[in-house]
Amino acid sequence: MIKKIIQKIYYKIKGITPEQLTLEANINAGMKVGKNCYGLIGCTIDYAHSWLIEIGDDVVFAPQVYLLAHDTSTKRSLDYTRIGKIKIGNNCFIGARAFIMPGVTIGDNSIVGAGSIVSKSVPADVVVAGNPARIICTVAEYEIKLKSTFETSPKFGKEYTLDFSITDAMKQEMIEKMENTVGFVK
Repeated sequence: MIKKIIQKIYYKIKGITPEQLTLEANINAGMKVGKNCYGLIGCTIDYAHSWLIEIGDDVVFAPQVYLLAHDTSTKRSLDYTRIGKIKIGNNCFIGARAFIMPGVTIGDNSIVGAGSIVSKSVPADVVVAGNPARIICTVAEYEIKLKSTFETSPKFGKEYTLDFSITDAMKQEMIEKMENTVGFVK
């Protein structure tokens, strides 16, 4: 409640309306978004510089990703705010609460881990994670490891989610089967 009141005051001072914070408003302001992108509605997009943001085709955003095309930390020293383009290539995945900073390009087919702070450009076909984000492995190496884990892990159908009325017994089954491992759900 208090957070919403503070946001309303901030937006009023800055002259920003709630409509400007929508995906459509950012696109209308010049942000480019490719085909088949998913999850952008739950992201924070730099409306003040949204025309500097370009997103390729088939990009998936987990919740609460931040796309920041400006960095106001420079204002105090230089009396200017640093700005930079953000370009996310095709077929990328951006994990929950990742921050993509100004001047960053993320190459095609790359994966950004949850909570990562991406302050430098990322080449194609790699997995990055951390603060600051660093290359962990190639996507091909990640997929080999993932498939190996999948082979030996418990698997559950889509009925094992809240969307399909999972029962208490099914929840308990999941808990027991994943005591010391991860699992996968359809």
